[in-house]
Amino acid sequence: MHAIEAVPTIVNKKGETIVHIFQTPYGSLKVQSIIGVEYGSRVELSKGWAHVLQPNPELWTQTLPHRTQIIYTPDISMILHQLEVRPGAVVLESGTGSGSLSHYFLRALKPTGRLHTFDFHEARADQARDEFQRHGLGDFVTVHHRDVCNLGFTSELDGVADAVFLDLPSPDLAVPHAFKALKLSGGRFCSFSPCIEQSQRCIEVLTKLGFNEICSMEVLQQESVIKTRSMPVIDLEFLKAPKDVEANATIDDSKTKEPKELKKYLTSSNPQVLPGHTGFLTFATLPPNIPKA
Repeated sequence: MHAIEAVPTIVNKKGETIVHIFQTPYGSLKVQSIIGVEYGSRVELSKGWAHVLQPNPELWTQTLPHRTQIIYTPDISMILHQLEVRPGAVVLESGTGSGSLSHYFLRALKPTGRLHTFDFHEARADQARDEFQRHGLGDFVTVHHRDVCNLGFTSELDGVADAVFLDLPSPDLAVPHAFKALKLSGGRFCSFSPCIEQSQRCIEVLTKLGFNEICSMEVLQQESVIKTRSMPVIDLEFLKAPKDVEANATIDDSKTKEPKELKKYLTSSNPQVLPGHTGFLTFATLPPNIPKA
């Protein structure tokens, strides 16, 4: 699977404008051939064929250029659910990174909500801003180059957020700033941490500031392997017969062996390889009318 910018020409390293040809394991694709076609259409490659799929956050997560480690769908689905992200809401995100989660936030917030996303690394912030513009999301997101742990979310965002998400090495340092950014009517908080010690320090600060409904969880996606298995049916009729009759029946059975009756059953089992640890999600609720002075 590949993410391709659908433009007929590109500029090469020499500064020359050339025809846009994208190379895949199944041959080359003239990008001109996919411009204007319907999503789901089949296009020919030099050594095979491919389908043109409509862009969405799930596909972008699988194909985006990795500037940092990213959060994947199992964790993202829980984050969106627990933060109650919805159209019209205002969400603050610290740790833009590669923009994987940001695209999910924006899909849930449109058309009346807004995402403010922060990254301390200027080049990453600029790259994310350019991607949002190219994906038609620039009107719904503001990208900030700022160190939230030390400087906060800016005074303009105090008391405006419905939800705050942190993906930082030291989330406990940013919790007081998240507290100030959440609305006076309350809101939801989430922090993603690879290590349990980070989550513990975060919970200590959340508790001191008056957050409640605090919990940490780990989301592990597990598939079930479904198979149809054939099993022999055990004949228990011999239990009803006396021993002497049973002995005679055994002799007769040894002379004429018949194939055992088989029955098919639908079974479920765990795969041999299970997904590993990704991180701990810490959620909390800020009750309404908590003094912030």
